[in-house]
Amino acid sequence: MEGFRGPHPPAGVPEPAVSHFNGMLNLDGYGNRGSGFPGLKKRGHALGSRSWIKIDQDGNSKILELDKFTIMRHCSLPSRDLRLLDPLFIYPSTILGREKAIVVSLEQIRCIITADEVILMNSLDGCVVQYMSELCKRLQTNREQADDLPFEFRALELTLELTCTSLDAQVKNLELEVYPAMDELTTSVSTLNLERVRRLKGHLLALTQRVQKVHDEIEHLMDDDGDMAEMHLTKKKQRLEAYALGDIYFQNDIPAETRVVSKSAPCSPVRTISGVQKLQRAFSNIHGSLMSSSSNDENIDQLEMLLEAYFAAIDNAQSKLFTLKEYIDDTEDLINIKLGNVQNQLIQFELLLTAATFVATTVAVVTGIFGMNFVASIFDYPSAFYWVLIISGFACVLLYFSFLFYFRYKKVFPS
Repeated sequence: MEGFRGPHPPAGVPEPAVSHFNGMLNLDGYGNRGSGFPGLKKRGHALGSRSWIKIDQDGNSKILELDKFTIMRHCSLPSRDLRLLDPLFIYPSTILGREKAIVVSLEQIRCIITADEVILMNSLDGCVVQYMSELCKRLQTNREQADDLPFEFRALELTLELTCTSLDAQVKNLELEVYPAMDELTTSVSTLNLERVRRLKGHLLALTQRVQKVHDEIEHLMDDDGDMAEMHLTKKKQRLEAYALGDIYFQNDIPAETRVVSKSAPCSPVRTISGVQKLQRAFSNIHGSLMSSSSNDENIDQLEMLLEAYFAAIDNAQSKLFTLKEYIDDTEDLINIKLGNVQNQLIQFELLLTAATFVATTVAVVTGIFGMNFVASIFDYPSAFYWVLIISGFACVLLYFSFLFYFRYKKVFPS
């Protein structure tokens, strides 16, 4: 696994198959010569090596430089599975069970878990460093102790534990920011507070999507017994080893019996013994399949209980996020109600001003009439001015209260 580090294929691949396209096409389908797209990779970089951390069953870690083709051949994985681990691509959280490995991409932890080792993508992220140190510590601590969980389940358990812990910590930090911000926005609707709430809503939406994806991935695994059975790498490895030993036993045992029996009966006894061997092999296969099915059911229950524990934790984090979203929505509804109330008060005040303006306009009409240049007998009485002023004022007040009564009658103003 460490011998092949360069961009060239291994010795088992014929040279003409690679050299035939030399200088024409690279592995991405583009020419090797320079193009106008600086982001395109050449053939030498398409299978470029990356830094990986290998952790064995004893808790020993080692940093390796491995290319994509080596990992595909070592773990029997297709290229699309390794693309999920590439940090250059943005993929949601995924847990895939394959024939010889489990592909895990949860948040910043991207690794390949086999029955014997964990191949972790090297990174300076705190979750990756914590995962490596904690896994090595647990494996070295439990080396002398009997553990019911196989190696791949312990590695997967730590991945789920760190992911759920990290997401739950982010949810708690978001809660500490959201509740005070919404309370402050309720008391003072300002541009600064609105911008702060808008930023927190963006963080809430992004975090909800990440938690939802982890929640759905764990739930999908729990609902599919086939996927959970596919993750029992230790059992599958032991079964393959048992089958291989059985084949070796039969291959070494049949010729000796054939030589013993063939001295007295060269024909029929040989056929009888070969039939016995076939029958014995059939019974052993049936017994092995029954035992493996019963052990698979037990291991499925074991993995299901493991997933249920972290499903409850991630479901709790998701419930907190939904509660935060409902609190923000309720606060926004309250603010909209307050703004609507203020708007209604402004409209009522505007109606009062409009009515007062109409009444004042009525007085202005009377003033305009008496201000015209014409001769009338009313101007001969000095007290007539006061009577006109009193009657006009009384009419304006009566008209104004008539408007108020009409507004109350139509329920424009509250009672």
